[in-house]
Amino acid sequence: MPMQQSMFLSDADLPLAARLRPRTLEEFAGQKHLLGEGKVLRRLIESDRIGSMIFWGPPGVGKTTLARIIAGRTKAAFIDFSAVTSGVKEIKQVMEQAERNRVYGEKTILFVDEIHRFNKAQQDAFLPFVERGSVILIGATTENPSFEVNGALLSRCKVFVLQPLKTEELCGLLRRALADERGFGGQNVEIGDDLVEAIAAFANGDARSALSTLEMAVLNGETDGDRTIVTRETVEQCTSKKSLLYDKKGEEHYNLISALHKSMRNSDPDAAVYWLARMLEAGEDPLYVARRVTRFASEDVGLADPRALEIAVAAYQACHFIGMPECSVHLTEAVVYLSMAPKSNALYTAYESAKKDALTMLAEPVPLVIRNAPTKLMKELEYGKGYRYAHDYADKLTDMQCLPDSLEGREYYRPTEEGVEAKIAARLAEIKAWKKAERGKNKK
Repeated sequence: MPMQQSMFLSDADLPLAARLRPRTLEEFAGQKHLLGEGKVLRRLIESDRIGSMIFWGPPGVGKTTLARIIAGRTKAAFIDFSAVTSGVKEIKQVMEQAERNRVYGEKTILFVDEIHRFNKAQQDAFLPFVERGSVILIGATTENPSFEVNGALLSRCKVFVLQPLKTEELCGLLRRALADERGFGGQNVEIGDDLVEAIAAFANGDARSALSTLEMAVLNGETDGDRTIVTRETVEQCTSKKSLLYDKKGEEHYNLISALHKSMRNSDPDAAVYWLARMLEAGEDPLYVARRVTRFASEDVGLADPRALEIAVAAYQACHFIGMPECSVHLTEAVVYLSMAPKSNALYTAYESAKKDALTMLAEPVPLVIRNAPTKLMKELEYGKGYRYAHDYADKLTDMQCLPDSLEGREYYRPTEEGVEAKIAARLAEIKAWKKAERGKNKK
């Protein structure tokens, strides 16, 4: 924006999310696990013992806001630095400014948004300044810092994980926006609690999204004298959602995920895609759907098609990378693939059967032959005595007994004849026949 125009901007011209940005920890919504009374990050802030740190969390949970609050509480200079728009030249300029601040005894908090977008060389440029305390680095990232931030820098930062806001926390934030003078407190806005909750649910833990949706709904509300009335139709238009009654914790939530699961199990891709769309278009978290699809891949397909789990996990990662609405096609790919895959619940029944025995026979000893023997005493007690390393044998098999005596001969995994599992079933039958024959020889 040209400088001439920016001079005439007032707070009222800013988006609601910017006007309502929390100024204190007391106004900050969510992250009670870090900022509640007595919690670790709150103690560090209140005692002014802030060091370099990285905030890891999804969009709209307050990473930038929290950095600004910290800067205010510690009376430090605050430099906002974007990894998207800044290069090596800008890094050097910022570091020079931080050095000047240090000479005059002033701390500098350098906030780097989307720090994962920096390459290794750019991240390394911060290292010497972080090490000698010229800057307190606060990085923000939506990606796992273990993978995206180089080790030398990461080792000098404490990582705090910020969580998506809960629906009730977003509802509180929206109600504050309606009452606060910085928001709509000076206007007579009428909006039902059910619509506030619907906007909060639609936002999927993102405070910025929730406030933006509320602002759009109020600006497009019906006027009646000095009143602004926000109707269900207005909210539906602002969110492009037609099913705001969808309750993520209620019966309909479980009915829809059940419908998706059972449609895939019944090899009905059309029905499965329909129920998928019903959930996503109603505002369901795509990562929740992806987690349920991943469970289905092993519970209902399993080794009948080993690629099912790979595709489900890939869909989850794609949802995490790009979010809605783009990730809808990735979930559709997984749902259709799983619908058409051969079905087997052999892994599910194997574990459930083994779990039953494990819970009722907790004291069964591990056979000596397969016990670990890392010490001399354990070897003297015959731990591992008689163990045979399968790779040393031509068939890569031995007839060792690996189950406790009381469970000898128990079968948990019973493969079906579906898809790839038919080959696994044949292989398992060969192994069992070989072991039976070997044990017969050893008894003679």
